[in-house]
Amino acid sequence: MSRFLDLPPLSAADFAAIEDRVAALLHTAADVIVTQGEALLPLEAAIRGAAHPGSTALNIVTGPYGQTFGSWLRSCGAEVVDLAVPFDSAVTAQQVADALAADPAIDFVSLVHAEAATGNTNPVAEIAAVVRDHGALLMLDAVASVAAEPLLTDAWGVDLCVIGGQKAMGGPAGVSAVSVSARAWERIAANPAAPRRSYLSLLDWKERWTDAGRTVLPHAPAQLEMLALGACLDRIAADGLPAVIARHRAASAATRAGIRTLGALTPFVPDDAHAAPVATTLRTPAGLDAAALAARLDPALPIQAGGGPLAAELLRVNHYGPAATLETVHSCLTALATATDTDAEPALAAAEAAWTATVQG
Repeated sequence: MSRFLDLPPLSAADFAAIEDRVAALLHTAADVIVTQGEALLPLEAAIRGAAHPGSTALNIVTGPYGQTFGSWLRSCGAEVVDLAVPFDSAVTAQQVADALAADPAIDFVSLVHAEAATGNTNPVAEIAAVVRDHGALLMLDAVASVAAEPLLTDAWGVDLCVIGGQKAMGGPAGVSAVSVSARAWERIAANPAAPRRSYLSLLDWKERWTDAGRTVLPHAPAQLEMLALGACLDRIAADGLPAVIARHRAASAATRAGIRTLGALTPFVPDDAHAAPVATTLRTPAGLDAAALAARLDPALPIQAGGGPLAAELLRVNHYGPAATLETVHSCLTALATATDTDAEPALAAAEAAWTATVQG
């Protein structure tokens, strides 16, 4: 343990190098700021920097994080238009386009790429195109999608893209990052309500770090978390990002194929095109409490009950990061088959066939 406590200090050059590698992962030439905290920190910082009294935000709600963003936007004094869809589906670009056309004043859009809590994912490329045509800024929560599905920040026109390392990247939860486009910086700089001299201030980071040449860190970095972030970037580079994405897709396809043979459980998100590759959510039938079922399973398995009002009816299989393997999928299906008195063999065969087809395809 002492070897983790006696490391040489992380230099400004080391910190900047990790930022540059995150930028490459996000396919962006924009400024990237690595923040010293869980991803809710840059998410709130981005909203509080861009939203203010007099602004109008379209808040796309496809899960619990969209609900959180709406609360933050309202607390900033923004007028908020919620575009909510059922949590077992995805929003469409046409729905977004219709909402923007109905309110030309909208100048900010918040969107979650993949909702790990509910297992759905949204078509960001198509949505970003209509947001850009409207002239609004787009903030994207890509915490659960980064390294699990394509994320082309600049090509899509995402202005504020927030990621965390704890899901598909297989890294730490204690550091996160946000990319900030030139348009977003202009918006934040012109906002008199944007946080200053605050842990939530992106402008402080820009002035004291990015614009200052990234030669002197403005505070002591979270060293172990930064090293862990660098290590998971190393692992992604060694495997190759396309291979990491393919592994997550295969884990999702295998889990969904296996579940469909069990009978007692069904995918919470019925449409495969709307299913997030990081987690498969399952709906339990009436009379089978999801939280009680999860409590009977081996706690080492990446299976948990849903949160809040979904706790009784939703199970979540987290096949992301190191758990995006066929072995993990097999272990989860076997446990779920046992818990529901179902033969596991057909599920395992279906999962293996789906995994192979996805990887080869």
